[in-house]
Amino acid sequence: MTSIWEKESFFEHQDIIIVGSGFAGLWSAYFLCRKQRKAKITIVEKEPIPTGASTRNAGFACFGSLSELLADEQALGTEAMLTLVEMRQKGLERITKSFSKKALDFEKTGGYELYTQSEQRKTEDLEAQVKYLNKSLKPLIKVKPFSLLGKKSSRFGFKNITHIIQNTPEGQLHPGKLARALIQYLQCKGVQILNGVEVKSYEEQGEIIHVQTNHIYPLTTNQILICNNGLSGGLLPSISTMPARGQVFLTSEIKNLPWKGTFHFDEGYYYFRNLGKKVLLGGARNSAFAEEETFSLETSDTVQQELERFLKEVILPGQTFTIDHRWSGTMGMGQSKLPDLSRVSENVYAVVNLGGIGVAMAPYLGEEAAKLMAM
Repeated sequence: MTSIWEKESFFEHQDIIIVGSGFAGLWSAYFLCRKQRKAKITIVEKEPIPTGASTRNAGFACFGSLSELLADEQALGTEAMLTLVEMRQKGLERITKSFSKKALDFEKTGGYELYTQSEQRKTEDLEAQVKYLNKSLKPLIKVKPFSLLGKKSSRFGFKNITHIIQNTPEGQLHPGKLARALIQYLQCKGVQILNGVEVKSYEEQGEIIHVQTNHIYPLTTNQILICNNGLSGGLLPSISTMPARGQVFLTSEIKNLPWKGTFHFDEGYYYFRNLGKKVLLGGARNSAFAEEETFSLETSDTVQQELERFLKEVILPGQTFTIDHRWSGTMGMGQSKLPDLSRVSENVYAVVNLGGIGVAMAPYLGEEAAKLMAM
């Protein structure tokens, strides 16, 4: 049993409980405490810090590469593809409006997409795709985002790359500093964060929701918002969620690294950027889809070896380097790339399945969740 002091300080009845302190949960709390200033809000988080994918991604501030968006359009239709871009773009704008770029190591470095000789892309075909997407995105993006680089492509020093598409508005940030900035803001606003607490289940009894955790401490609330993305399957049986592991590594410093920015390859399945003079490379999940449908945060030889091959053969041909750090994170994937923002029942809500691009999606979805819960 809890003491009276604990009960009245940490475990009193809450207006809102948010499950998960990743970006979806943190941004939802950010907008909820601004919209409902007197609400008692608690975030419960299984880990000591936000884990999942929020603080384990590559730190891209992007809305999608050319080939990725064309693939999305083919799979989902034009309207849904544009909806995804709009969500991501509005989310990125919200980040820079809420926090200083300096605090997040945010830089609008520009993004690039690589095409290899094996893909046999014709210049005129890529030019047509660039023109088509720029026209399609005109209502959403203030500048023409995409352009085909010509002879300037050689300055990057990549091997077997025949074409490079530039995405001017794209940037990079430090996801750990973004998570920390959100946590500090929320704590200053009186939002309570309970770490090391895993929600096992919940039960609606009239207007009160009883939340069962891995501890004896009783938690009750009027509303619950489930935001633990890749780990939500047990709490949201009506929403299909598939875990997807994303693996990343960081090299030693590269002498005279000839480029700076964010880079995509193979419809975004490979991605890399500079971190100072180091190269941060991730992805290759499509080389072992079944193996990567896991909650494990270990790295695998299959994917790590493929990433190393890509680094040696394409990104840093002839360069000497070591791999200094390896890690992975768990993303949440739904039946399509469209996220799940829903009212599960009268007082139960969900923001999950951010599709591997939660940095951009979470601010938009968090704001929409706050609106939905206030209705």
